[in-house]
Amino acid sequence: MDGFQHLPAHARRERAALEQAGCHDWPALARMTERHLADLALAAGASLPTLVRLRGQARLVVELELHPGQAALLLHAGIPDRASLAAADPHQLWRQTGRLQRRLTGTAVQPPALAQVQRWIARARRGTN
Repeated sequence: MDGFQHLPAHARRERAALEQAGCHDWPALARMTERHLADLALAAGASLPTLVRLRGQARLVVELELHPGQAALLLHAGIPDRASLAAADPHQLWRQTGRLQRRLTGTAVQPPALAQVQRWIARARRGTN
């Protein structure tokens, strides 16, 4: 994993809190408990909802070997975890992520192809069986 270089700019305070707590990569963040996140938010003045979302992103990155940007896109599409991805309809998720990607980045970044979305779902289903 590549540390937290792909965290959104609005999560600067959360990134600093995580790094101060010794959490420097996606696998470490994915392992954090709700209690640890709450303590971290309180001690560092970070946003607990943002930390929880980042942990969800980390779990998608680690469990499904996704790029952090792909995991963030899935979160924005309403897919918070492996089980939700496993239950998703490939065509519906493809349309939804395509719309979101175009809205977020315009045409600068290509939205995921249907085949890519199908691979993500297949990976999630293998892990939930």
